[in-house]
Amino acid sequence: MIKSPNLTFDASAELLARALAANDVAGASRVLRHLDVTETLEQLERLSTIDRALAYRTLSKDRAVEVFERLDAALQADLLAGLQEADVAEVFAGLSPDDRVALLDELPASVAHRLISGLSEKDRALTSTVLGYPQGAVGRYMSPEFVVTHPSLTVGETLARVRARLDDAESVYTIPVTDTGRHLVGVVSLRDLLRGAGPELMADIMKQPLSAPATQDAEEAARYCADAKVLVLPIVDAEDRLVGILTVDDALQILEDAESEDAARSGGTEPLRRPYLATPVRSIVRARVVWLLVLALGATLTVQVIGAFQATLEQQVVLSLFIPLLIGTGGNTGNQAATTITRALALGDVRPGDVLKVLAREVRVGAFLGLLLGALGFTISAVAFTVPIGLVIGLTLLGVCTMAASIGGLMPLLGKAVRADPAVFSNPFISTFVDATGLIIYFLIATSVLRL
Repeated sequence: MIKSPNLTFDASAELLARALAANDVAGASRVLRHLDVTETLEQLERLSTIDRALAYRTLSKDRAVEVFERLDAALQADLLAGLQEADVAEVFAGLSPDDRVALLDELPASVAHRLISGLSEKDRALTSTVLGYPQGAVGRYMSPEFVVTHPSLTVGETLARVRARLDDAESVYTIPVTDTGRHLVGVVSLRDLLRGAGPELMADIMKQPLSAPATQDAEEAARYCADAKVLVLPIVDAEDRLVGILTVDDALQILEDAESEDAARSGGTEPLRRPYLATPVRSIVRARVVWLLVLALGATLTVQVIGAFQATLEQQVVLSLFIPLLIGTGGNTGNQAATTITRALALGDVRPGDVLKVLAREVRVGAFLGLLLGALGFTISAVAFTVPIGLVIGLTLLGVCTMAASIGGLMPLLGKAVRADPAVFSNPFISTFVDATGLIIYFLIATSVLRL
């Protein structure tokens, strides 16, 4: 992967760190010169803010622009703080409008205003178009730089338009077709253009277009683009006028960011907005501590339940041995269901209106799992202790699994219905809720079966 056969990634990282520690700019430049863009990004992401800015300055102009475009917006903002004013203006102007907007969201208002003011009139207008849409809408991720053609134009005329925009258009592989009022009426692929005859009209070769409204949720539009397997998804306004395009690479980036966010929140933490090694320790602590406090408060429910049934435990101390097993099984069952439904929501397989269908399926799934685990728990507990104890464990596993699967399946749907992130309503809160509820089921069954 490294272009120099004598330089591994770890060796490059060590040499780069030594050069930067010694303020050896020439040495840092020699190390980075042997790396391609992807490898350069990986090295920069591992450095501190100051060292990253120093290393970035050693890159050639063309390589610096290419590397900057591929950095996360948060890292771009950090890097700008370490660059000189002229360098900042140059790299900012070199970004595409949608990338500029992502960077502006990370910058203080005063810095953002100064950077926008330094743009050319054309670039400022393009950036303002994207900036005008609400955060989270696909309009914030679209590119307003695209090639457009009309039904009455010929193949030759359209190809001439494509050639004229090769340097600044976001994509030329799919060309939107609009009428005189800029309303989207079709699309034509570059393949069909190259295959067509010169005098052939766009009206004869264009295909029915797929599109998304600019105000639609970005993740939904990106999922639509990926599912439709199109290279470009036209973005339209409320009157079906073409305002931009969403490319498949931007759509995949949106989906990757959404997956990272869901994975983090389902694990009880906030997503990191930078690569792990580039994230300050205080930011990692801040991302985790709030959730830990919330979950710790929720865990007090479990303590209160145990306290309420303390007399029951004193009569049958053996019951305390199974508490970790039962609450762990319930939490795992609920998390499995929540993860499955959260994923199904993201893919569009289920919707909030399918709540009864999901509940019916998860009740059955939970009951089957409970029967299997309950039978196993009954057998082992009856052999190790007594048949009544085995019966308590078996019935509790049946009840806990059924309850946990049902709650786990419903919580993401509830989150989606109230327009909250389903992941927030999933694993962390489900574990806390199922722990307390599972113990109540356990002690009620034990009280009834053992006549305590």
